[in-house]
Amino acid sequence: MENNEYFRRYDIKTAAAWILGHARRTGIPSLRKEILLKTADDCTDEELLEIIEAGKNAELTLYPFKSGTQILPRTKRTLGFLHSVSFTTMLDVGSGRGVFLIPFLKEFPWVKVTGLDLLEKRVVFLNELADGGFPQLHAEQKDLCSQPFPDDSFDVVCMLEVLEHIIEVEKAISSAVRMARQYIVVSVPSKPDNNPDHVHLLTKEKLTALFTKAGCMRLHFDGVEGHLFMVAVK
Repeated sequence: MENNEYFRRYDIKTAAAWILGHARRTGIPSLRKEILLKTADDCTDEELLEIIEAGKNAELTLYPFKSGTQILPRTKRTLGFLHSVSFTTMLDVGSGRGVFLIPFLKEFPWVKVTGLDLLEKRVVFLNELADGGFPQLHAEQKDLCSQPFPDDSFDVVCMLEVLEHIIEVEKAISSAVRMARQYIVVSVPSKPDNNPDHVHLLTKEKLTALFTKAGCMRLHFDGVEGHLFMVAVK
């Protein structure tokens, strides 16, 4: 069964989880009732293939679940740090298509995660993924700068490739620090680029000044292939 092309081409269980969630919310693709009542973890290999085949026939985009897609170095660095500490709740800011969040969910199934994004379609995608097989995940469409959750709501707040996009970066950092109980994890580009959505180049000196002003005195920096990685400890 694992020689089937879908097992070679896709992270089949994660893809099936999203298709299940999408089918429950939209009716597309049409799946057997007994499958719709399951999560991806409960499905047999034959049922997983049936789900994937139905998704492909419905022309759903399965690109985020392609096998062989390399985990980005900054994602590996973040996962490595998180494996070194103890935590049970996390806020992931700017979750997007799940480039960091999907590997995280598979490596930390015991952590309750809230994904935050400004785009409705990203929030819908993440909640469909949660509905089909990742019940520890919940996503909301909210603005970090408004501090959408109370102080000390999460053990960890992750902001990977986020701060360079935010005009009110000082307010964003202040909000993240207040909502975190233990750690704030950040990655930003370390050199200028041509991305028109990047409104800041946040150097080590700038991040130090901003996080110190927000109340974090213990900062740890590292370089990761064109990016600056930082952990702030409260």
